Amino acid sequence: MSWHRTHALVGVGVLGLGLVFVGGATTITSEAGYSGVGPNFLPWVVGVALLLCGAVLLAQARRGGFDDLDHVASLPRADWPGFTWVSAGVLATAALITTLGFILSCTLCFVLAVRGFKIAQGKADWSLRAWIVDAAIGAAIAAPVFWMFTKLLAINLPGLTGSGWL
Repeated sequence: MSWHRTHALVGVGVLGLGLVFVGGATTITSEAGYSGVGPNFLPWVVGVALLLCGAVLLAQARRGGFDDLDHVASLPRADWPGFTWVSAGVLATAALITTLGFILSCTLCFVLAVRGFKIAQGKADWSLRAWIVDAAIGAAIAAPVFWMFTKLLAINLPGLTGSGWL
């Protein structure tokens, strides 16, 4: 049996990512929170799952490559412009949430992600009306989530003002 080198590299990469998650989980305190689950529970679950997936990928690479690759040629290709718009939305939210607050940064993420999905579907609408509608829908989703977390659950999320409403 021969190793498929690129497939083995993917397996090693997933194993490495799993080790990063498990290593990070060991640095988080395990004090029990709600229902006895501590804040390190999810990183442990993700880390162990990645380690298992990496081991399976390496086993498949050892057998000559990933299983059932014959159908891959018929699958649609990745839409890189759409991926770029969605990624920009996620990264902009991460970068701006403390500056713009939760509602505005999540609205921006929604607008950019919708733009990416529409581009991927071949239905890009660049009109001002489409941007405004997307922003209104994003704000209509983000604002109640923000208020539920801050007012009902007393969980602090970054706001634009000190009032707790924006």
